[in-house]
Amino acid sequence: MSEKFDAVDVIRAKRDKQPLAPEQIDWVIDAYTRGVVAEEQMSALAMAILLNGMSRDEISRWTAAMIASGERMDFGSLSRPTADKHSTGGVGDKITLPLAPLVAVYGVAVPQLSGRGLGHTGGTLDKLESVPGWQASLSNEAMMRQLDDVGAVICAAGSGLAPADKKLYALRDVTGTVEAIPLIASSIMSKKIAEGTGSLVLDVKVGSGAFMKSTADARELARTMVDLGTDAGVTTVALLTDMSTPLGLTAGNALEVQESIDVLAGGGPADVVELTVTLAREMLAAAGKSDVDPAEALRDGRAMDVWRRMIAAQGGDVDAPLPVATEHEVITADESGVLQRLDALAVGVAAWRLGAGRARKEDPVQAGAGVVIHAKPGERVTAGQPLLTLHTDTPERFARAEEALQGSWTIGESVADTTPLVIDRIA
Repeated sequence: MSEKFDAVDVIRAKRDKQPLAPEQIDWVIDAYTRGVVAEEQMSALAMAILLNGMSRDEISRWTAAMIASGERMDFGSLSRPTADKHSTGGVGDKITLPLAPLVAVYGVAVPQLSGRGLGHTGGTLDKLESVPGWQASLSNEAMMRQLDDVGAVICAAGSGLAPADKKLYALRDVTGTVEAIPLIASSIMSKKIAEGTGSLVLDVKVGSGAFMKSTADARELARTMVDLGTDAGVTTVALLTDMSTPLGLTAGNALEVQESIDVLAGGGPADVVELTVTLAREMLAAAGKSDVDPAEALRDGRAMDVWRRMIAAQGGDVDAPLPVATEHEVITADESGVLQRLDALAVGVAAWRLGAGRARKEDPVQAGAGVVIHAKPGERVTAGQPLLTLHTDTPERFARAEEALQGSWTIGESVADTTPLVIDRIA
């Protein structure tokens, strides 16, 4: 068939800092999905976008074209409003696990389509698969039934949502164009908008353990995604949250599930509770429920009740013990004083090397592997006191994990200034 445009002309336009016409964008996404635009041509275009950027109108049209490449879900038949959350990823970020059932307590359906971990950032599905019997894959019909019955579902996204993004994501990963903010924003938002939720809260991480290292870059990404959601008619809010220190006291799959259960039982680390409740308030307000206090549902057990029903609905045995690694090694403080810094990236890399994460999408993960944190910045420690415990089924991994942790903490006499957990709100 005759094509409307030539890929080389589109590449040249963006190379020369010209805006792409809406028709050019529609064509290039469709033609790339069909295989008419070659991988090397899309690589060149992605690099031109990385270097020269895109306007709000261009990013919005690019996102719409990726959505149009596949199916769209529709939750209009549900009897309750919908709200979703997306995190850009970090170390110890298990917030989705307690958050989805917490929001569902208040009559808001949470269709949480989640992913797997890659590198030092953990994946929600990997964590939940440490629960015996739990299944990540659901049909659209099963998902709708669970949302009607339970109010919350955490599952894998179907292959029909934004297939153009899946293809482009893999290409960006191997061509040095992952960091292009227009492409990051459109990748995330094409899937979230296609998912069909009525409102969306974005948790944009910033710091050493996050994809965005600087507050300025994180704020630009957040602003771009909020604009995309608004342009698509989805009520969208973004929070910038700190990821210079690991979130909570665990990094690893079953370890983080247990910590999430502790939060649902009314306990758990203060930072995990704070962020869970803060995001719940944002999701509930976006769905029109601003007159409730989600902290109450953690204290009185209602969120735990929804968690148990949500896990059981996907085949999980809520009463079965979680996997435990067969080997562990303790790292102790080499001096006394105040723990001033604990680097999130180092802890994430250590957990990954212990077997909690993967280098390639097809790699297996160990359910019990990871890192337990015994002290957080601001706390006083004594020489010889445990700082971290490393867990794995393969003890030959300890050396590489310890290597990642070298120089990752600082102990001093004074309390160092700490970054607030929630840095900014963008709406």
